[in-house]
Amino acid sequence: MDPVRKNRSIDICVCTFRRPELADTLRSVAAMDMPAGYNVGIVIADNDDTPTAEPLVAKLAGELKLPVTYRHAPARNISIARNACLDASASDFVAFIDDDETATAGWLAELVATAEATGAAAVLGPVQARYQPEAPDWMRKGDFHSTSPVWVSGEIRTGYTCNVLLRIGAESLCGRRFSLARGQTGGEDTEFFDQMVKAGGRIAFSPEAWVDEAVPPARAAFDWLGRRRFRVGQTHGHLLGRNAHGLARLKQVGIATAKAAYSFLSAIPVAIDPVRRNRSVLRGIMHAGVVSGLVGVREIRQYGLSSPQQGGKRAA
Repeated sequence: MDPVRKNRSIDICVCTFRRPELADTLRSVAAMDMPAGYNVGIVIADNDDTPTAEPLVAKLAGELKLPVTYRHAPARNISIARNACLDASASDFVAFIDDDETATAGWLAELVATAEATGAAAVLGPVQARYQPEAPDWMRKGDFHSTSPVWVSGEIRTGYTCNVLLRIGAESLCGRRFSLARGQTGGEDTEFFDQMVKAGGRIAFSPEAWVDEAVPPARAAFDWLGRRRFRVGQTHGHLLGRNAHGLARLKQVGIATAKAAYSFLSAIPVAIDPVRRNRSVLRGIMHAGVVSGLVGVREIRQYGLSSPQQGGKRAA
């Protein structure tokens, strides 16, 4: 008689900082179709100075009907919270979802199915932005806030933590943690996955593993997008600069400068079309960030502020 196979395990990790929307995130997770053959739990890492999310988590724990682990991970540094989740989990897989997102019914099951089919160390899913009525029309039409992986020569070479499943036993993930130095600037996930891939880990994509993300009014602004694109470029520039010195780095600076100039110039012929114009300008801002990162400019701080650095002027 064959022995009964023991269920494998998944911890769904949520890092939070003063977001009441956390309740919607957790309720959506509890309402999912759970993948067969897996025990599922939740790990919450509270990044606030004091454990402000603990009463909400305690209140919801009974309602969720899933094992819930709460960790206070203070310092307003998102990497500390992400690492606290990894340290608290002893499961076969860890999934990350943001505290302002909601899971669709098949989210986790789709990620797991892709992981089983591909054997990849990490599986990414798409994030669909949900705009409020007051969001600019060009932003809605261009869908500037949704997230999906970037493919380079048929491969995904880096990732994000807003929708991902990690195979913790993978050699490329063994003992790997998020950079504390990037915990307030952002880009800690880009670096994490970049290093994982360089260590031999493979990233797969699960196109049906959707999560939804509501875009608050403060983020529905051109200069918020601009700051975000610039910081993304800075991170990419810093990563490029690690392996490029002397003439090789100058070449990278030249390439990024040319791409920025081309993007800005490309906005001129389509100036009447706000979607195409703003997309070109934002692409130019991103490449300008790459130049900034390559020459060693310190990355702008996005997280850990006493009030969210999210406001800004709207573009037409």
